[in-house]
Amino acid sequence: MTRTVKLLVSLIIILALAGGALMLAIRANGPAVLDAVDRITGGGRGVTLVAKTRYGDHPAQKLRIYAPTDRSQPLPVLLFVHGGSWSWGDPDDYNFIARAFAPEGFIVVLAGYRLAEDGRYPAMLEDTAAAIAEAVRLVPQYGGDPQKLVLAGHSAGAYNVVQTTLEQKWLAQTPAEVRGVIGLSGPYDFYPFDKESSKAAFGSVDAGAQSQPVNHARSGAPPMLLVHGEQDTLVKPRNTRALADRLEEAGSEVETRYYAGFDHNAPLISLASPWRNSRDVDDAIIGFARRVTDVSVPVQAEIP
Repeated sequence: MTRTVKLLVSLIIILALAGGALMLAIRANGPAVLDAVDRITGGGRGVTLVAKTRYGDHPAQKLRIYAPTDRSQPLPVLLFVHGGSWSWGDPDDYNFIARAFAPEGFIVVLAGYRLAEDGRYPAMLEDTAAAIAEAVRLVPQYGGDPQKLVLAGHSAGAYNVVQTTLEQKWLAQTPAEVRGVIGLSGPYDFYPFDKESSKAAFGSVDAGAQSQPVNHARSGAPPMLLVHGEQDTLVKPRNTRALADRLEEAGSEVETRYYAGFDHNAPLISLASPWRNSRDVDDAIIGFARRVTDVSVPVQAEIP
């Protein structure tokens, strides 16, 4: 083996080890590391944090509003709720979501909610509904159209937005029409509670079947896009299959995307650079959000 070949093999091994270490770091302390990687490899993409506010007195009740450079006309709004087993997470670690979707012609809102003991059922739903209501009130100031609202979330955040939308009492007082809902790796059918996270968030307050999105599937629900990895062992893909079946039976529109080889976090990782350009999760979300809000073309070109 020549010296050049040895150097090339060594470089490949080093890059593979570095890539593996990076993925381990993302999975161990996911969103913050993922956000940093996205910022370094993808840049700011012309996205601006235009509002940093709260919708309540609790420190976790945060709203972060992001906008693209060009917002000469009212833009549809994508509100994203983070995951974390209802026990951890911070919207400030999810700026990569704004950088993924604001350049595609959306005002992006990142919403936090009370966690752990403070966020036990139904507090996480109360907060999600309150965050949506406050976002609807604020976004017109920053170029957003509150009548073109899409909700999205990952894992526990997917539960929050889906349950808040399906159980109609939560948004009954919100003066906005939810045009679509996007759930990534979401738990929608997990009663009786058999994991420590669900026991803590739901079982500890004697929540029952009424807490499950599958039991609130109804006709007239907003269109949904449900994304799940086939190798998700934390929240098994049967959750998405069960909810999709119930929605279809009720006559509501639902689109599903199942990805072979994807684990629980892979759909979320797919929204960050450098993975964003090699997977189609972001394309599926953008296409769905544009369709349900009647936006046929990007408002601004992608910024390198």
